Formats: sequence, C-alpha cells, structure tokens
Amino acid sequence: MILHTGKRDIAAVAWLAAQLFHCTEDELTREFDALIPSEECAVFLLALEDRPAGFAQCQLRHDYVEGTESSPVGYLEGIFILPEYRHQGHARALLDRCEQWAREKGCTEFASDCELGNKASLAFHLRMGFSEVNRIICFAKHLP
Repeated sequence: MILHTGKRDIAAVAWLAAQLFHCTEDELTREFDALIPSEECAVFLLALEDRPAGFAQCQLRHDYVEGTESSPVGYLEGIFILPEYRHQGHARALLDRCEQWAREKGCTEFASDCELGNKASLAFHLRMGFSEVNRIICFAKHLP
C-alpha cells in the first residue's frame, strides 16, 4: 500500500530516509516536519506487512533543472526500498505516484539525479525511462 504521508508518518519516513541519505533520524525528522505540509513537496510511504518498507520524496523545482525546458519541474529527491522488498516493482509504483503528483501540479517534465558512482541508481533511472542528460563533478573550497 502506498500512502501520501502526513505528520503521523514522519518517524517512519525519517527512519527510511536515514538509510538512504546517511543522516541522523533526528535531522531528517526536522526536515520532513517542514517538508511534508508544503504544497511544493510530496512524500509517499510504502507500507508492506504492516510496516514501513520504502518511501519516495518529490518536489517542485522552479530553478533550472539539467535537461529540462519548463518550470516548474517535478523532481525525484529520493527513493528507497528496504533490501528485502527490492526487485518487486515497488520503486516503480512509488515513482509512478511521484510522477502523477507532478502532473497534478501542472508539470510536463520530471527529473532526478544520482551520484556518478551509484550504478544501481543509474540502472534504476534508465529502466524507469529517464534519459541521462549530463554528468558533472562538483568542486568546493574553503575561503580564508
């Protein structure tokens, strides 16, 4: 079952997101507490066997998004399925819900990204119909 989350689901989503984003649950609880009520964001929770099994977070991006020509663009910010539930179509179902939400918000394009070395994510995106539009290496330095 896929649920459009509300405040009641924040702890479950933060627990799942901590496994994807490698942040603490406390940090993510605060972040999702602010994001979930926003009209610019949607978080969907996959519940299987009466437990949280995955989630997907999407948002509207109004700034430039690589490879797109419109604004806003629906953007997949994160998607995660617990290992024991992978390769069963759940990620596709979550992505479908995100894309549906973006269409309802007036979007005609949907985008995402992944780290250069994340081969599993790259393969997932390609299987889901995304086209690779760019590769970048980001730089930063501290200023004295």
